Amino acid sequence: MNTVIHPTALLDPGAELGTGVSVGPFAIIGPGVIVGDGCRIEARAVLEHNTRLGSGVRIGVGSIIGGDPQDLKYAGEETWVEVGDHAVIREYTTVNRGTAASGTTRIGRNAYLMSYVHIAHDCDIRDGVIIANGTQLAGHVVIHERATVSGLVTVHQFVVIGTFAFVGGSSRVPQDIPPFVKAVGNPIRLFGLNTVGLQRANYPPETIAALKKAYRLLFNSDLLPGAAVERVMRECAGVPEVEQLVAFLDDSRRGVPA
Repeated sequence: MNTVIHPTALLDPGAELGTGVSVGPFAIIGPGVIVGDGCRIEARAVLEHNTRLGSGVRIGVGSIIGGDPQDLKYAGEETWVEVGDHAVIREYTTVNRGTAASGTTRIGRNAYLMSYVHIAHDCDIRDGVIIANGTQLAGHVVIHERATVSGLVTVHQFVVIGTFAFVGGSSRVPQDIPPFVKAVGNPIRLFGLNTVGLQRANYPPETIAALKKAYRLLFNSDLLPGAAVERVMRECAGVPEVEQLVAFLDDSRRGVPA
């Protein structure tokens, strides 16, 4: 495959492009940018500075990747954006570089960011995450593998969203969202297990049943938190996903919704 660069595109002399790359009209690829094999940079997209794209990444029309972090503490230090293989970043999305806190804003492999999404500095968006149109993430947000965040959601800085969680549209997310659950609203609330997502991912029925039981004990019972955890670990022993859920609750810094 040959690399095709539109004659109106602007490339910094220090940018590195792999094989089979397509660069559209009026796109700009700035200094410190590394573009992997088979990437597609659409018209008017900007890879501003210090951005590494894996192979097969698509950057949509008008998106801006690698802009300075919007953080008053940022003092010009060298920081990065890293985008994993086969990620898709659609039209008019912005992804800012990290700050000295972590050095890097990360988008994982096979992530799908829809139009007008904003990913602030130092976010860590892991493999297979889907973020729908217009969602805005503040700095230092972590979204674990294969979680789904619907459209027009706002996520507070330092929030963690667990694996296979589903956040409903137009929600405000000021607290951590545990793995495997559904959450929606303002104020945000938990609404049961993400059963459909788990079934689509081919989780076995016995695992889903154990997670449902754990959810009822942790979030829908009259037990105190310590007693609920003790009972979950006794009655759902040996289920890694249940252990993952309990560990997430134990590690949460911002607390979780009711």
